[in-house]
Amino acid sequence: MDTRAVRPARDEAADYYSKYIDLVPAGDICDILESQRSSTLALLKSIPEERAAHRYAPDKWSIADVVAHVNDCERLFAFRAFWFARGFDSPLPSFDQQVAAAHARADGRPLRSHIEEFSTVRASVLDLFANLAADAWSRRGVASDNPLTVRALAFITAGHVLHHAAILKDRYLAR
Repeated sequence: MDTRAVRPARDEAADYYSKYIDLVPAGDICDILESQRSSTLALLKSIPEERAAHRYAPDKWSIADVVAHVNDCERLFAFRAFWFARGFDSPLPSFDQQVAAAHARADGRPLRSHIEEFSTVRASVLDLFANLAADAWSRRGVASDNPLTVRALAFITAGHVLHHAAILKDRYLAR
């Protein structure tokens, strides 16, 4: 079986990440990430610019915040995958999404710029995963005090987008 089509075993990521990994359908993860790029861009481009600052509750992120968060996490998961795939073994620090969101100032930019950024970042993520050697997929490292494999990070990347796309549809865009 092609390495890119093998689902991560439960020991390849902390239990927390199962909520993302379990959302990803069976298949070649690179094909899934590529297909997801198109479907996610279609969803994001369907959101009118005037809705960018919309929050479904006062204490929740805006739509722009959500897209900026997705972009941040695309970079984060890809960097972790790069680090482990290239054989670095020093642990990586935790990522506090609230700190990142507070400093992103997502509402100060047009939604379209966040959407273009997603397209660009996902293209880079695809290049990274599509060009990994077969043995790189099972390489392990530690991030946020949790063990992860490169394979798990690819699935987490896809699942994270699926998770947030569902939230956008169900909580932000539902009429």
